[in-house]
Amino acid sequence: MKICSIYKSPRKDEMYLYVDKREALTRVPEPLLEMFGKPVHVMDMPLKSDRKLARVESGKVLEGLEEKGYYLQMPPPKEEYLLNLHKDRPETGVR
Repeated sequence: MKICSIYKSPRKDEMYLYVDKREALTRVPEPLLEMFGKPVHVMDMPLKSDRKLARVESGKVLEGLEEKGYYLQMPPPKEEYLLNLHKDRPETGVR
């Protein structure tokens, strides 16, 4: 079991960075932090391989923490219909 700290990106909605609480952000590469923006601490939590997480398998997070010192959770892909909401609608006069 590890205690991990979770940070959210101020630049990209639904992007999170998981790190070992004891190491904090020390193993996160500088270019990643520049892209991520100033990390905003969300919470600390104990993490075991059998713990359920919303969008990622806890085993993948633990593997990332062990190998790289962090795990970057990317935002979920946008649904196709959401991508089309901003396109003009044909000749209805509605935008």
